[in-house]
Amino acid sequence: MLGIVITGHGYFASGLLQAVEQVVGQQPQSCAVDFPEGISTEKLLVLLEAACSACDSGDGVIILSDLLGGSPFRQAAQLAIVNPRYEVITGTNMQLVVEMMLDREGMALETFRDMALECGRRGLTSLWHEQQKRRYDSLNLDGI
Repeated sequence: MLGIVITGHGYFASGLLQAVEQVVGQQPQSCAVDFPEGISTEKLLVLLEAACSACDSGDGVIILSDLLGGSPFRQAAQLAIVNPRYEVITGTNMQLVVEMMLDREGMALETFRDMALECGRRGLTSLWHEQQKRRYDSLNLDGI
């Protein structure tokens, strides 16, 4: 099973993991690495390395970060560049994490990456757009 490490600024990671586990239950091979104010990027890298090692069963690790270009993303990228069994996904949202936690068993890193991006996109919408889809669907019920 792929390991999952969530990271981000402040307490984004631990908060997101807690929320996800409230919905889908406690998840094996998953952990959060927060980046609160006051810790260095060097310390963050050490924490990420330890988390990846703890979550990796040999199948690989997905590191989910909050913000493209931010320190958590950059430190995760450093790890992934030297370890081909690590993949980094950024712009993480709860939709992505919930769906992918449930689907990761037996999945290859590349497949997870591609499916995760689709899950994240699917979870980003607005009430207006959802109402328009329902309106369109109800107008086409008779198949004409």
